[in-house]
Amino acid sequence: MDYPAARHNMVENQIRVNRVTHQGIINAFGKIPREVFVPNNLATLAYVDEKLMITEGRYLLQPMVLALLLQSAKIRPDDVVLEIGCGTGYSTAILASIASTVVAIEEDEALAKQATNNMVELGVDNAAIMTSPLAEGYKKQHPYNAIVLSGSVAKVPESILAQLIDGGRLVTVVNKHDSLGKGVLMTKFGVSISTEEIFDAWTPILPGFELPPSFAF
Repeated sequence: MDYPAARHNMVENQIRVNRVTHQGIINAFGKIPREVFVPNNLATLAYVDEKLMITEGRYLLQPMVLALLLQSAKIRPDDVVLEIGCGTGYSTAILASIASTVVAIEEDEALAKQATNNMVELGVDNAAIMTSPLAEGYKKQHPYNAIVLSGSVAKVPESILAQLIDGGRLVTVVNKHDSLGKGVLMTKFGVSISTEEIFDAWTPILPGFELPPSFAF
């Protein structure tokens, strides 16, 4: 398969046509080999506009969803970014191309090891992969200029929003009922949080971010 051609087509037909204009994001999607981050049997599907399973219950975000989230986060070259749920590291590598430093957490040890190996293989030296429960964020290195949750959540915990600097941005897909969700941008202003819905999206919920089961007699 001609992966460079497939990557170019992904950028032109999935990224640019969906109002993504941030040149750094476009460049990153155009150069980072997505096929490296999926199981070998899915490599030929690496550039389709679909979520791809990387292990049971875990997926890479659709390219369009990831690109729109990152553009909405308004990440600057000097930003320190926390990524929650990095999986095999594809979104980590994209983030590392547009930010100063990326702290990425993954609670699945096998995925964290694979993500670390992928960073080494691609020469990404400004991203660190940490094994940690996703729902806790990573307080050891906070505050962050931006936080990216690479999957959907029923609700963003206040304890994670507290890890942003004043003026910091968090992006994710909020999906309360396992149906069509919303890509959202949450911005911290002192003790207040502003929430803006950006686009419709559906992607599976990250472990630890599900709605608690309803109480029943």
